[in-house]
Amino acid sequence: MSINYQDRIPNNVDLGSNRTLQRALEHWQPEFLNWWQELGPKDFQVADVYLRTATSVDAKGWATYGFVRMPEYRWGIFLADRNSDRKIGFGDSYGQEVWQQIPGEYRATLRRLIVTQGDTEPASVEQQRMLGHTAPSLYDLRNLFQVNVEEGRHLWAMVYLLHAYFGRDGREEAEELLERHSGDADKPRILGTFNEPIRDWLSFFMFTYFTDRDGKFQLKSLAESSFDPLARTCQFMLTEEAHHMFVGDTGISRVIKRTLEVMKELNTDDPEAIRKTGAIDLPTVQRYLNFWFSSSLDLFGSESSSNAASYFANGLKGRPDEARYEDHIALDQMYTVEVPDGNGGTKAEQIPMRNAMNDVTRGSYVRDCEMGVTRWNRLIEKAGHSFRLALPSTRFRRNIGIWAGVPTDPQGKPITQDEFNAKIAGWLPSEGDRAYILSLMHGVYEQGKMAAWVAPPDRGINNNPVEYEYVKLH
Repeated sequence: MSINYQDRIPNNVDLGSNRTLQRALEHWQPEFLNWWQELGPKDFQVADVYLRTATSVDAKGWATYGFVRMPEYRWGIFLADRNSDRKIGFGDSYGQEVWQQIPGEYRATLRRLIVTQGDTEPASVEQQRMLGHTAPSLYDLRNLFQVNVEEGRHLWAMVYLLHAYFGRDGREEAEELLERHSGDADKPRILGTFNEPIRDWLSFFMFTYFTDRDGKFQLKSLAESSFDPLARTCQFMLTEEAHHMFVGDTGISRVIKRTLEVMKELNTDDPEAIRKTGAIDLPTVQRYLNFWFSSSLDLFGSESSSNAASYFANGLKGRPDEARYEDHIALDQMYTVEVPDGNGGTKAEQIPMRNAMNDVTRGSYVRDCEMGVTRWNRLIEKAGHSFRLALPSTRFRRNIGIWAGVPTDPQGKPITQDEFNAKIAGWLPSEGDRAYILSLMHGVYEQGKMAAWVAPPDRGINNNPVEYEYVKLH
């Protein structure tokens, strides 16, 4: 299969002159397109969608807008511009030259980090493949597809690294990225959250706010890597990841705005009365928030991790925004974690800072999540209601780490297993909640129309009006 590398795959890695890489991609690209047709957005492959395409890394080229059918999207390969003065920013080799090739002793570990990151990208496309059938508007349908094609491009970014730097092992790993599938009983995706089905748009908004935000922090950690091509790849991916979180943040805001409108019309905050109008009551929003936030916490790994210590020491994966820390070697520092004391309470333990890197990153993530919750609560407060949304404790519903399997309430207080079992239905979406949310999910494809459970956005895309025909259905 012959590919015009500058037109079909816009890139800044000189694909056209690398015959070995060309041959690898000529084998992989048809498999990717087959995967996209089979497991990408179902039944919308011939629609013309108003999509943003990256054609270069500069401000003018990274966001080029136009109508395109998704299978014809130009999945490019871009690395942020190289900084010739960049030095290793953390760990035992702090201050030395960054690597343009991978030291042999780190090949297997870096490959696993890249594969794990790459595996999340097609996973989320598979999780969301049916959502187009229930989009609340053409604006939202377009945003879904924008997220999907960019997750596809992020897969291309990781596959480029595997092909370019890992030889046969990398090519085999790239093929396996298309063989694992979200929720598959025999070949599931690597990380558990990416095997959760996303059947409704409230879950989609929660996923793009909370789970894609985990992606942001993983990318920020890898953007610190001493392996410069990986760092530069992740730096550029972060520009696109911001849109995915914007979709979640504004989506949840619009759900809340619509609910507040109904509460004002009815002069009540009674969940049943609100549901009778076809809106989503705030306690249900809180239960969905509890589910997706707690699901995303485990993606950071255990609070104390020898792997995290090794990644940091060897310069493979740093802390997000490493430059803001004073000590970039972190060899003699200690970190305090709260652990169960075995008697229904907690106690403080100190662990080496290097072992705590997962929890340091998780802490930055939680603070970032809080900003959205603050914005949503401001809407509720301004409307004159006392209800407040809140993130549950990082101890709540954990399956990995110090708090794995320890029953707590959403505030993080240890409780008995019987008490947890009795109350969990009020803390997480019940079958009734999920059935109700699903009952609201009906596709709204008429130009300028919006589903009754969500408010219109404040503005359209790329200076177009909200009512613009963002998806032309055939």
